[in-house]
Amino acid sequence: MAEAISTPAKTITILGIPFFNGTIEAAITQTIEGGLLLAPSGPGLAETDWNHSYYKALLSADTVLIDSGLMALIWPLIGRQKLSRISGLRMLKALLANSTFRTSRKHFWVMPSEAENKLNREYLASIGMHLTSDQCYNAPYYSDNDDVTDKNLLSLIEAQKPRFVVINIAGGKQEILGAWLAQKLSYRPSIICTGAAIAFLTGEQAPIGDIDDRIYLGWLKRIIFEPKKYLGRYVKAFRLIPMLLRFREKSPTNNQPSTV
Repeated sequence: MAEAISTPAKTITILGIPFFNGTIEAAITQTIEGGLLLAPSGPGLAETDWNHSYYKALLSADTVLIDSGLMALIWPLIGRQKLSRISGLRMLKALLANSTFRTSRKHFWVMPSEAENKLNREYLASIGMHLTSDQCYNAPYYSDNDDVTDKNLLSLIEAQKPRFVVINIAGGKQEILGAWLAQKLSYRPSIICTGAAIAFLTGEQAPIGDIDDRIYLGWLKRIIFEPKKYLGRYVKAFRLIPMLLRFREKSPTNNQPSTV
């Protein structure tokens, strides 16, 4: 990006997780250097007291963005500091505008389906990023009950050794898959888990504009766009509020996992 980094990267611990709490410029720089980037949603964070594989994945990441608007709103109200929220959508937009990321030929994108593979590639081509079919992978269905692993995907990435691995599958699974890949790969690429963010840009999911994202209305737009799919999910996210009140900086799990 054109702007210089004005502040150093820093973190803030919430629910035992070291969240990135710096500028978007610092987040881009840190991500391009390599490592695992995650942007957990409010519904995902509301499961960290029992979903240990998910929680361990968050703890293993190099960069954990503050994506949850609910957490960003509640945290200052309970006497803590204001948070620097960077949504997965904002991060992806910033990456797509970054010359290092955009012009690199060493990309590998994990897509949720063949249809979205085609749609995503068409969108990327429209902004000057042309991916070949070999640079894209249609993810299989990953079980909700087990740790998310994919040896076929691991082999493909090892063979190509891309600089950037972008995972666009469902939240709750992409974080675990990304952490597993980071642990198993023989080198250290940038593994970017921004999930549905690209679907907001292609029109596959709710059209979330910059203002919607800035004032934390992305969740509402998704509910309006697909109520049957998202209403229950976001209602469950409100259990994050009592979790923040109870645990604050501390881990919500007694197991205190520290590595994947």
